[in-house]
Amino acid sequence: MNYQSIIDKYYPEENELKHILMVHSRKVADKALAIVDNHPELHADRQFVEEAAMLHDIGIFRCDAAGIQCFGTEPYICHGTIGAELLRAEGFPRHARVCERHTGAGLSLQEIERQNLPVPHRDLLPETIEEQIICYADKFFSKTKLTTEKTLEQAIRSLSKFGDEGMERFVKWSKRFE
Repeated sequence: MNYQSIIDKYYPEENELKHILMVHSRKVADKALAIVDNHPELHADRQFVEEAAMLHDIGIFRCDAAGIQCFGTEPYICHGTIGAELLRAEGFPRHARVCERHTGAGLSLQEIERQNLPVPHRDLLPETIEEQIICYADKFFSKTKLTTEKTLEQAIRSLSKFGDEGMERFVKWSKRFE
């Protein structure tokens, strides 16, 4: 799979939005690949981790998030499910799962229902080791401060809006991946 050709299809112009997507995705991919390299016992698929990390936010262009140059109509929380739809249509269902399962530290059906989130009402939790690694790595990077990596404590704090369940998942991953 050529992830760059997929990115170029949906982001054909060289503009600020594509720059944000590319820098953020590369940071996430590099952190995820470092985890894979530092933990051979996890037997993670390195090539897949890079591809999926580079594509995990492919759906942001359809969302309304002016602060990161997204001028679509959908709520930002939907970017993962939008990306999943795009990648399934491209014939990459495994990569699509990473898109739809990386929001917060994943979202359980209970969290989705409790918060009345506008995403499919089913578990959207990272299940495979690759999904977990990418979801974890993503929490260290924002799209508004592209050059700054959050500390573990800052990443945990940023998950507070998703509730205790997600923070607990993230902390468990931190013990496994760090």
